[in-house]
Amino acid sequence: MEIEPSDLRISDVEREDAISKLGEHLSVGRLGVDEYGERTAQVAAARTRGELLALFRDLPDPRPSFGQTLAASSSLAGGKPASWDERPLAQRLWAAAVPLSAIVAVILFFTLFKVWFVFLLPAAVAVVGGAIWGEDWRHDQHRWDHRRRRELGRGE
Repeated sequence: MEIEPSDLRISDVEREDAISKLGEHLSVGRLGVDEYGERTAQVAAARTRGELLALFRDLPDPRPSFGQTLAASSSLAGGKPASWDERPLAQRLWAAAVPLSAIVAVILFFTLFKVWFVFLLPAAVAVVGGAIWGEDWRHDQHRWDHRRRRELGRGE
């Protein structure tokens, strides 16, 4: 007995792709904020391709593309975030700036200011980096942490 394509279960990567596509429809005005919220909640609860595609029946392209998303998820199967060599140079430099800013904060504290709030500098650098590279950065780190915890036997 062969399973229908619409009955195949979807992955988190496919859910994220669908939410991204709904975001595109929201940005051009095809969906209102309330309807976007309702549909993204339904995407999070969807289990099969058919349930996911039903949320896009009244929308033109872009729609979820299962073949491309599966290819993207297979590249993450190794359990590592995207290689730093593949990331933009500016992003790699900013990531290096976070620990360097901690060193600068210590130096500033003991040489010039002697006020505690200089230790907020690394947090500020991290927040600005997160705002610039946002989901790409956090998403890869979350996946890496989840896989590492699972490998160590700590569950989810």
